[in-house]
Amino acid sequence: MTEENQESQHTNLEEKLQKVIYLLHKYKLVDGLVRLQEDQRHHLANSIVQKQNFAGLQNMLDKLHSADIARILEALPLEDRLILWRMVTSERDGEVLLEVSDAVRQTLIEDMESHELVAAAEQLDANEIADLAPDLPSDVIEGVFRALPMEERDQLRAAMSYPEDSVGALMDFDVITVREDVRIEVVLRYLRRLGELPDHTDQLFVIDREEHFKGVLRLNQLLVNDPEKIISDVMSRETIKFHPDNKAEEATQAFERYDLISAPVITPDQKLLARLTVNDVIDFMRERADLEARNQAGLSEEEDLFAPVWKSVHNRWAWLAINLITAFIASRVIGLFEDSIEKLVALAALMPIVASVGGNSGNQTITMIVRAIALGQINLESSMYKLIAKEIGVSIINGIIWGSVVGLFTYALYQNYQLGLLIALAMLLNLLLAALVGVLIPLIRKKLGRDPALGSSVMITAVTDSGGFFIFLGLATWFLL
Repeated sequence: MTEENQESQHTNLEEKLQKVIYLLHKYKLVDGLVRLQEDQRHHLANSIVQKQNFAGLQNMLDKLHSADIARILEALPLEDRLILWRMVTSERDGEVLLEVSDAVRQTLIEDMESHELVAAAEQLDANEIADLAPDLPSDVIEGVFRALPMEERDQLRAAMSYPEDSVGALMDFDVITVREDVRIEVVLRYLRRLGELPDHTDQLFVIDREEHFKGVLRLNQLLVNDPEKIISDVMSRETIKFHPDNKAEEATQAFERYDLISAPVITPDQKLLARLTVNDVIDFMRERADLEARNQAGLSEEEDLFAPVWKSVHNRWAWLAINLITAFIASRVIGLFEDSIEKLVALAALMPIVASVGGNSGNQTITMIVRAIALGQINLESSMYKLIAKEIGVSIINGIIWGSVVGLFTYALYQNYQLGLLIALAMLLNLLLAALVGVLIPLIRKKLGRDPALGSSVMITAVTDSGGFFIFLGLATWFLL
């Protein structure tokens, strides 16, 4: 997709959002007037207008894609969101619930009755229901199981049995299979009887009578070959395939590396179980990127932009408390050198520069390492020392260049070459500290089985602030005072 198309789609969605907000405002305004109205004739007139406003909103929603409705719901305050949500037709409830973020989904589910949730889930495939299952009440899950046919019930159990970060949690059971001993003409007749193909179908999966996976028949091969040919003569036996226990991150890397649209998911005994499609992979990558961005700032994935104040406070307090503790530590470091600051006031003006540049450098390092871990580019056993050496080299060069710049600037301001040399040395040392900690924090958290991104920016800022103050003020006390 070109940048022009992306900008056009974004603008189009923004226009739709503004139109929805305008219609909602009219709807709420008339609704308020109706509640206050005493005159029966005016009440009737306002009721007619209200019905027209309701119909206009619902008509607009009916024309929107489920993903667009989801984005609009996410952009609305809670009260408006719930008004609009109740206007979405019940047949589309499940699709919209799949598209919204986890936090917004929770608010929508809380507004629905159990029978409404069961009805919404029944509109979805087994793998899609499995995506919603962690957010649904247990009685709703039981109702969904009872409502599903036996085959889909087994598929849902299978999908729910795998961890969220595995291929099994993402796989799609809507698969078209063919036998390798039939002619292309037979397959074409079979596809015509189906009427339509599942989304993101670029290949058919070839199996034997025991459902063992044999290879794939790509649609371009199906269309360009002689209809009298046997499938085994034109199929591809070598293809990228996954097991349900494989890590989803590994699958996303394979899809990106090999430009895949779909791939088979097979059991350990080589039987075809399901398929993995590019849309599931993209959704996983988007959710993972959003989670990492939140984790680096210490934010919970359950937090809604328009959540109640106290809920947001509850979600954020832990890392703010940690940040407060680290700020106290930094202040005590400064307190150790009060006498030095009193003797040379310039230290108070210069020390934030050392801490700020060190924090920025550390955040750059941590972002690179977290991204490399997510892409599977780091081996903890063999890569750690090379990464540390590389980042130290980068920090030394940056420290010399920018330390010299700051040193010259300091000398120009205070006419003190010793102070200029000292801040240049302090900046170099703090950049080295930032590089070391920026590599170690995510790698150690990964080795301990924790999310390497969680709170990383908070921790690196704490280290570079306290470390920068200590290094700069300590050097000044030692050499200048």
